Parts: sequence; C-alpha cells; structure tokens
Amino acid sequence: MLHYEDIEIGSSHSFGQYEVTREAVMEFARQFDPQPFHLDDAAAARTHFGRLSASGWHTCAMTMAMLVKNMSVVEQAGLGSPGVDNLRWVKPVYPGDTLRCETEVIAKRRSQSRPDMGLFKSRVRTFNQHDELVLEMVSNGLIKVRNPSAPIEAEG
Repeated sequence: MLHYEDIEIGSSHSFGQYEVTREAVMEFARQFDPQPFHLDDAAAARTHFGRLSASGWHTCAMTMAMLVKNMSVVEQAGLGSPGVDNLRWVKPVYPGDTLRCETEVIAKRRSQSRPDMGLFKSRVRTFNQHDELVLEMVSNGLIKVRNPSAPIEAEG
C-alpha cells in the first residue's frame, strides 16, 4: 500500500482511456450544466465550439473517474482531498473523443498539526486522442503517513 513516504516528487504516471459518448455528454448536461451548446446540435453549431461539446464539469468528472480507477490499481492509503488549484479547461471535449491522463507529483509535505497525515500536490493533465491538452489542474491529495512518530522534515 502506498503511503506518504512512498511518494516521490517528480514521479509521473500516464493512464486511463475514457470514451466520451454523445449520450453521456447530454445526460450530464441535462442534470448539471443545461446550456444549449451541451444539449442541442443546432445551438452548438452557432457557437465557437462548432458542435455539441461536453461540459467542463463533465470533463472534470471523467478525469476523476480515470484517477480513481488508477488509484485502485496502485492501492493508496488515501484520505481524500481538500480540493484542486488552477483548474483550466484548455480545449473542448466532444462526443467521440477518447481521454487519458498524466500526473506528476510536484510537491509534498507532512501536516504540522496532524503528523499522521501528509499532503501531496500533483499536476493533472487530461488529453484527447490527438494528444491535445483538454484539462489541467493541480490536485491536492491527503494520505496517511506510515510512521507518524518520525520527525517532520522540510520538503519541496
């Protein structure tokens, strides 16, 4: 099981394959982001998207699905997340796209108030089948420390 001590700054992983379907794009939009360019071909054609596109929030959800699936491959002593930083939807996602993710650990630190807990930051990037960046964010993950009684050292 992966703990705080096992996480290395600079480590990176590429994973995932998520097929974006028209039905899923429209279902997500109906429930959570009912803007015309996510629901109607004619309305979408009149926008800068040019055609039906997925909600950025749907792109986040698809990215999260790939992240969680990857976490089940490499079991972690994860404790959730206090959020993300610098979320950007770089390029539209369309029905028919196939998404994948890349992550890179960019920082980590032990909690001063909770020595049994560490925080690590990962740059998360989601790409389509043309290797075009569609989403970028920094994910903040909480994870158990294997040895909470070890001294807390300064980390990057």
